[in-house]
Amino acid sequence: MMGTSGEGLLSRNVQPRARITASGANCAPSREPFRMLPAMKLEDAGRAGSCFQVDPCWSERHVSHELFRVGLLLVVLLCFAVANTFAQAASSQVEALVRQGQAALDAGNFVAAVEDFEQARQLAPENLEVARGLVLSYLQAGRLDAAIASGRQTGERWPQDAELHHWLGLAYFKAGQNAEAARELQQAAKLDRANSDVHFDLALVLLSQNQYSSAADELERALKTKGSNPVTHLLLGRAYQNSNRTLQAIQQFQTALRLDPNAPLGHYHLGFAYASLGKNKEAVAEYEKEIGRSPENPEVRYQLGHSLLETGEVKTAIVHLRRATELNPQNADAFYDLGKALLMQGEAQPAISALRRAAELNPADPSPHYQLARAFERTGNSEAKQEWQRFAELKKNQQQTGGMATGRIH
Repeated sequence: MMGTSGEGLLSRNVQPRARITASGANCAPSREPFRMLPAMKLEDAGRAGSCFQVDPCWSERHVSHELFRVGLLLVVLLCFAVANTFAQAASSQVEALVRQGQAALDAGNFVAAVEDFEQARQLAPENLEVARGLVLSYLQAGRLDAAIASGRQTGERWPQDAELHHWLGLAYFKAGQNAEAARELQQAAKLDRANSDVHFDLALVLLSQNQYSSAADELERALKTKGSNPVTHLLLGRAYQNSNRTLQAIQQFQTALRLDPNAPLGHYHLGFAYASLGKNKEAVAEYEKEIGRSPENPEVRYQLGHSLLETGEVKTAIVHLRRATELNPQNADAFYDLGKALLMQGEAQPAISALRRAAELNPADPSPHYQLARAFERTGNSEAKQEWQRFAELKKNQQQTGGMATGRIH
């Protein structure tokens, strides 16, 4: 038919594309070959596309699902908001407790500090600042068992925290567990080499263990990191003195007294160092200064009396030595020097009493028996022979000592 156009052919032969309904039924597929598709006009394409219609039931369900999702999202956001509010409130409470606890520590109210940090720990068991404060509070309150237990537990949680090792080390030290104290403080020193307090405290432990050279090393480090401190210089002087570095010890004692003329026992330690070098006049001068500050210190009294005796000032020596025995009746050396001084003054009987007391207090010391033998000879007492024999036996068995041994010239 001549009037028939391609458009009419396409209209008759091209069937609508499959229409997807909510029920899943499909429209009849087109049987037209794909080669004819380019000839389709826009309106045919529009008619073909119009078969994709949305089922009303599906639309309602879609809207309902979207509303559910929105509601769920709102609930989640609300939960986050509430949780965040509670977290902020708890965090603020912890911060307040930490401030209160620190203020209590500064004020010396250690019981209150413990209470504050214990409450803070309940709210924030994973807070490092709280853990530190609690261990320190236990330590300052004298609750050493609690400090050690808490320090060990938190130390396992934060093994690289120098402060926790420091407080735990001090707790061990106060509890008399020096080996454990040294271990913890050495670890703290490794983790925080610039902390002079750690080096100082470690030195105290080492001094208590008679490890004088190691203690000196730590005190030198403390001075390098913090600068001059009279107490540190005093302790360093003691460490030098006990490791046979007397000249260096004298320098440290002099420095300590220059920084603080009232440094506790500063003149005593300087006097002792002078005496160990045989400089007894210088020693007497320092001991007399210390007596002015500590007249009832039995050790200062004894050392002053001993140095006076060495310089030949026997009468004055007797005064101080007798007072030393009164202040400390357990000081065998004071009784020995008193007996020796009395014997030099010709007072044999009082000398015998003092020397017998010295022998009782230190049975292994041969020196009192030597002086007793001389005293008995002067009085014509037959016990002199027995004392000479006892002296010889003890002298033979006497063990040599090192460090600050007090070997005597009889």
